[in-house]
Amino acid sequence: MKDASTSAAKAGLNALLTPTNCALILIDHQPFQFAGLRSHDTQTIINNVVGLAKAAKIFGVPTLLSTVVEDKGGHLIKQLQDVFPEQKPIDRTFINTWEDERVVAWVRRTGRKKIVMAALWTEICLAMPVIQALGEGYEVYIVTDASGGVSVEAHEMAIQRMVQAGAVPITWTVFGSELQRDWARTASVAALAQTLVDHMGNVGTSLLWEQQLLNTPSEAKSKSAVGV
Repeated sequence: MKDASTSAAKAGLNALLTPTNCALILIDHQPFQFAGLRSHDTQTIINNVVGLAKAAKIFGVPTLLSTVVEDKGGHLIKQLQDVFPEQKPIDRTFINTWEDERVVAWVRRTGRKKIVMAALWTEICLAMPVIQALGEGYEVYIVTDASGGVSVEAHEMAIQRMVQAGAVPITWTVFGSELQRDWARTASVAALAQTLVDHMGNVGTSLLWEQQLLNTPSEAKSKSAVGV
């Protein structure tokens, strides 16, 4: 029998993410981890995690960057560090990020109970902290397309394991969309739209096309239609 409080946390309006109810942790997007990535191509994960980070910054979501033994595994990739240039990632020796008290203390200071995470690799550096955080009463959302594993099977089995433990899988554009929620919130629309243009492929190109058509004077549209 399912616990009622657990079910409630995953359904209804309060289950959705907002700029004021969640925090984001990005774990180990470093050269060594990318070298072993086989579940996705490298370009896709870089694109998606940077888009994810930009969405968090647009909406003011507290975001923590973390690396593991960076002197051996490499610094956080520049594209991601550039989103938060003022932040020095927490560099750990723990494989499980949640065992590093600095990380947990940061989470506590945010006061947020919904924790969004993405990591390399999914089966290790994402699964471990997710499972522990769930066990400590946090609601955890895993960004599956900003994370990756050493094989497709490793990634997929890790997602299944975390979902069975209670994690909620999302993708990076879901994150930004839930934070926006209402297009009447115009303060963030332009920045979010630019992120879609920069990181969402055909959706971005279609958005630019729509803007082109909307900005074309009626007379020019009419001439184009008749081939003048």
